[in-house]
Amino acid sequence: MRSSQKDRAKDWAQTLAIEALSFLASDIERLEPFLSLTGVDPSNLRRVAAQPSFLIAVLDHLAGDESLLLAFAANAGHNPADIEKARQTLAGPTPDWGA
Repeated sequence: MRSSQKDRAKDWAQTLAIEALSFLASDIERLEPFLSLTGVDPSNLRRVAAQPSFLIAVLDHLAGDESLLLAFAANAGHNPADIEKARQTLAGPTPDWGA
Protein backbone atom coordinates (compact mmCIF):
# COMPACT_ATOMS: atom_id res chain seq x y z
CA MET A 1 0.00 0.00 0.00
CA ARG A 2 1.44 3.39 -0.97
CA SER A 3 2.00 6.08 1.62
CA SER A 4 -1.00 8.21 0.64
CA GLN A 5 -3.22 5.11 0.68
CA LYS A 6 -1.87 4.20 4.12
CA ASP A 7 -2.50 7.73 5.34
CA ARG A 8 -6.08 7.66 4.06
CA ALA A 9 -6.67 4.25 5.62
CA LYS A 10 -5.27 5.42 8.94
CA ASP A 11 -7.39 8.60 8.83
CA TRP A 12 -10.49 6.49 8.11
CA ALA A 13 -9.68 4.13 10.98
CA GLN A 14 -9.07 6.99 13.41
CA THR A 15 -12.30 8.67 12.36
CA LEU A 16 -14.24 5.44 12.86
CA ALA A 17 -12.67 4.94 16.31
CA ILE A 18 -13.55 8.51 17.30
CA GLU A 19 -17.12 7.90 16.10
CA ALA A 20 -17.16 4.78 18.27
CA LEU A 21 -15.89 6.73 21.27
CA SER A 22 -18.55 9.38 20.70
CA PHE A 23 -21.14 6.62 20.56
CA LEU A 24 -19.93 5.26 23.90
CA ALA A 25 -19.77 8.74 25.43
CA SER A 26 -23.32 9.56 24.35
CA ASP A 27 -24.69 7.16 26.97
CA ILE A 28 -23.24 6.94 30.47
CA GLU A 29 -24.35 3.29 30.73
CA ARG A 30 -22.17 2.48 27.71
CA LEU A 31 -19.29 4.72 28.74
CA GLU A 32 -18.84 3.73 32.40
CA PRO A 33 -17.94 0.07 31.78
CA PHE A 34 -15.41 1.10 29.14
CA LEU A 35 -13.79 3.68 31.40
CA SER A 36 -13.71 1.17 34.23
CA LEU A 37 -11.91 -1.36 32.04
CA THR A 38 -9.37 1.14 30.77
CA GLY A 39 -8.83 2.96 34.06
CA VAL A 40 -9.34 6.29 32.33
CA ASP A 41 -10.92 9.05 34.35
CA PRO A 42 -13.60 11.10 32.54
CA SER A 43 -11.53 14.24 33.14
CA ASN A 44 -8.67 12.70 31.12
CA LEU A 45 -10.81 11.34 28.31
CA ARG A 46 -10.10 14.13 25.81
CA ARG A 47 -6.36 13.90 26.38
CA VAL A 48 -6.09 10.12 25.94
CA ALA A 49 -8.55 10.03 23.04
CA ALA A 50 -5.79 11.25 20.72
CA GLN A 51 -3.56 8.26 21.49
CA PRO A 52 -3.65 5.45 18.91
CA SER A 53 -3.51 2.78 21.63
CA PHE A 54 -6.61 4.25 23.26
CA LEU A 55 -8.47 4.28 19.95
CA ILE A 56 -7.54 0.62 19.50
CA ALA A 57 -8.94 -0.05 22.98
CA VAL A 58 -12.22 1.62 21.95
CA LEU A 59 -12.49 -0.67 18.93
CA ASP A 60 -11.51 -3.73 20.99
CA HIS A 61 -14.22 -2.88 23.49
CA LEU A 62 -16.87 -2.70 20.78
CA ALA A 63 -15.66 -5.90 19.13
CA GLY A 64 -15.84 -7.71 22.47
CA ASP A 65 -19.55 -7.02 22.94
CA GLU A 66 -21.67 -8.11 19.98
CA SER A 67 -24.80 -6.21 21.01
CA LEU A 68 -22.77 -3.03 21.52
CA LEU A 69 -20.98 -3.58 18.20
CA LEU A 70 -24.25 -4.06 16.33
CA ALA A 71 -25.83 -1.03 18.02
CA PHE A 72 -22.87 1.16 17.04
CA ALA A 73 -22.80 -0.17 13.48
CA ALA A 74 -26.52 0.43 13.02
CA ASN A 75 -26.35 3.87 14.63
CA ALA A 76 -23.32 5.01 12.61
CA GLY A 77 -24.20 3.28 9.34
CA HIS A 78 -21.11 1.06 9.32
CA ASN A 79 -20.69 -2.59 8.54
CA PRO A 80 -19.77 -4.36 11.80
CA ALA A 81 -16.72 -5.80 10.02
CA ASP A 82 -15.41 -2.25 9.62
CA ILE A 83 -14.54 -2.24 13.33
CA GLU A 84 -12.00 -5.03 12.93
CA LYS A 85 -10.62 -3.50 9.72
CA ALA A 86 -10.12 -0.18 11.50
CA ARG A 87 -8.51 -1.91 14.46
CA GLN A 88 -6.06 -3.75 12.21
CA THR A 89 -5.25 -0.53 10.38
CA LEU A 90 -4.44 1.31 13.62
CA ALA A 91 -2.56 -1.60 15.17
CA GLY A 92 -0.47 -2.33 12.11
CA PRO A 93 0.44 -5.71 10.75
CA THR A 94 0.41 -8.72 13.02
CA PRO A 95 3.94 -10.05 13.49
CA ASP A 96 4.75 -13.37 11.88
CA TRP A 97 6.29 -15.44 14.65
CA GLY A 98 7.56 -18.06 12.24
CA ALA A 99 4.18 -19.52 11.43
